[in-house]
Amino acid sequence: MVKAIRAHKTGGPEVLQFEDVALPQPGPGEILMRNRAIGLNFIDTYFRSGLYPAPQLPFTLGNESAGDVLAVGPNVTEFKAGDRVVVVSALGAYAEERIVPAASVVALPDGVSYEAAASMMLKGLTAEYLLHRTYKVKPGDTILVHAAAGATGLILCQWGKALGATVIGTVGSKEKADLAKAHGADHVINYREEDFAARVKEITGGRLCDVVYDGVGKDTFMKSLDTLKPFGLMASFGNASGAVEAFNLGILSAKGSLYVTRPTLNTHTARRETMVAMAKNLFEAVTSGKVKVPVNATFPLKDAAEAHRLLESRGTTGSTVLIP
Repeated sequence: MVKAIRAHKTGGPEVLQFEDVALPQPGPGEILMRNRAIGLNFIDTYFRSGLYPAPQLPFTLGNESAGDVLAVGPNVTEFKAGDRVVVVSALGAYAEERIVPAASVVALPDGVSYEAAASMMLKGLTAEYLLHRTYKVKPGDTILVHAAAGATGLILCQWGKALGATVIGTVGSKEKADLAKAHGADHVINYREEDFAARVKEITGGRLCDVVYDGVGKDTFMKSLDTLKPFGLMASFGNASGAVEAFNLGILSAKGSLYVTRPTLNTHTARRETMVAMAKNLFEAVTSGKVKVPVNATFPLKDAAEAHRLLESRGTTGSTVLIP
């Protein structure tokens, strides 16, 4: 038996239960791993609340964790017991041990700690596809990053700056503004004090942005369209403030033949060779120093509910990890 955080019903943080679960031996194509660190992500709250449907109830939350291989099932040849690994995307992370498909695992370089790996895979691979695939950022571009002091935002700011872009970030406090600036943002807008669309126009001299990376959703979506130059791209990749409501597509033509996309990490990592290439790109950015992943808070696994409350209250900056 191992300890895990499970939800028997959907709802608020109070539905999270710390309890014993039994694990079978790994089957064909599976790996049994011991978690050393577990990533906390906003998508975890979507599954807990029921916004994203879980495959069954009860279920163990969490998508990413880093640790050591304990055993491998039949037909697994890429990994062996003792290997350091990180899981990219598979439910069941909030546990001391877990069984995962080998197809969702990548080898963890020695230069990357368990804590950093567990905190950066979903956020880092999200930043990878946004910056390199959804819109390929190039020198001279201007990008707008919402929630720039959040875990994904800090990676977007650093990596976007390393790619040669001018980075504008939005935040909700002076402390978060300082954090975003320290991680590559050229300009930071406190949306609680300023109209961010008007401020973007002022910062860019009316030239506006090539792309907006928006993980906030409902509260920022429509006004973000006003920050884009003609043919600009809105990448809406999250719903921290709620899902984006339906809108008239004619708005996109009126504002300059704009593009809008709602990408997901799972689509990009569906092919293993693509997932491995994305992870390699991320690890290179981290080990080279282009991107630093600050783990600003840790919680014991048993306190996952409290970690969820803090995350949903916008009380976190950078990455938070759970320690079994």
